[in-house]
Amino acid sequence: MARIAGIDLPNDKRLDIALTYIYGVGRTNVKAILKNANLDGAIRVNKLTDEEANRVAKVIEKGYMVEGDLRQQIAGNIKRLREIGTYRGMRHARNLPARGQRTRSNARTRRGKRLTIGALKKDDRIKTETPEAETPKTEEKSAKG
Repeated sequence: MARIAGIDLPNDKRLDIALTYIYGVGRTNVKAILKNANLDGAIRVNKLTDEEANRVAKVIEKGYMVEGDLRQQIAGNIKRLREIGTYRGMRHARNLPARGQRTRSNARTRRGKRLTIGALKKDDRIKTETPEAETPKTEEKSAKG
């Protein structure tokens, strides 16, 4: 099992598909990485020699921001947007879509499970209300000598 950029690549996959398991490396980046490393994407990861794996690792390390560094940069960018008070920063802070998507009928992924707001049925309202008149209040008298 080849380990590149801190990720164990699956043995039974083609190299071009297995490299996409690394955060920040997509199909487009894979083509450029393999071209720079002089490798064919059709070979399986378990057929990869240590020297070839090292070449791929060096190309990724030298030319691409991946995994922890990329996650840290993205988190920093979002934090900066929140601090300066931009619209996008506020949308991130409120956990709402930041790129203009509608939220009236969709956006369930960002907003979470539906919460029912509005009128209750009469029976449910009676159960939840506790009138002040029905609850007896007891006053404690302090004994002063």
